[in-house]
Amino acid sequence: MQQAARLMTLAALMIFALTACGTSHPADVSGLRRVVGTDLIGARGATPADQRKIDRTVVGLCAGGVWSKAECGAHGEAAR
Repeated sequence: MQQAARLMTLAALMIFALTACGTSHPADVSGLRRVVGTDLIGARGATPADQRKIDRTVVGLCAGGVWSKAECGAHGEAAR
């Protein structure tokens, strides 16, 4: 459950950073949406299905280079 909260916090911070760094709103967030995905929506970390949603989100963050290899590895270790 803590992982879901951390991922939601990370997603919120990324969105805030994208919108707060300029004088106008971003024209398009489709790239961020492709990296992060929408699997995390509604996941609470309470069931195996929720864990799969979290894992799919992490895969996108790792593949997109948002997290370092060490951070991606740490998620893999924590999920075991």
